[in-house]
Amino acid sequence: MGPQMIFSMSLLASIFGDLMKIDTTGASEQTARQDKLTVKGVEASYKLAEHDRKKMDQYKTIITKVGRAKQMDPAVIAGIISRESRAGTVLVDGWGDHGNAFGLMQVDKRYHTPRGAWNSEEHVTQGTEILINSIKEIQKKFPSWPKEHQFKGGISAYNAGVGNVRTYERMDIGTTGDDYANDVVARAQWFKRNGY
Repeated sequence: MGPQMIFSMSLLASIFGDLMKIDTTGASEQTARQDKLTVKGVEASYKLAEHDRKKMDQYKTIITKVGRAKQMDPAVIAGIISRESRAGTVLVDGWGDHGNAFGLMQVDKRYHTPRGAWNSEEHVTQGTEILINSIKEIQKKFPSWPKEHQFKGGISAYNAGVGNVRTYERMDIGTTGDDYANDVVARAQWFKRNGY
């Protein structure tokens, strides 16, 4: 990675906030049970991300390209893909959530028209645009929150909608597993430390 790349990534961090500065409690016990883990919290999120790494690496080029194009930290995209579809491993013909959600990032057909193949750059672009829109909506709703809080709120809203985010401390209540943003952030931090 040349100095230009490092420079552009540090710039990347400043647009929505710095992923590594977001506080997180990690995965709930319920989420950790997916992999029969005996730990919960940040440690469980790290293990879940690590379990998805090999499969995630198949999409790393797409994730990095979309991240650069959309000015979103690729590690956050990887964190969402890990949480939503376990890097595609839990999908049936590209679909999850009882046939309602499509692709690596699980775009919900009840709210969006899925674009591209389930594992395509077009799909990851759409999912990332939905995430960015969620962050921008949270920025409008909570203009006084620090950037990192808005970033985390946007991640929570990606799962449960902007209306579900009412306070910073309880933003995950009502998300899948009541831990969505905390788990995604912890997984994303793991991916960031491991080459994303």
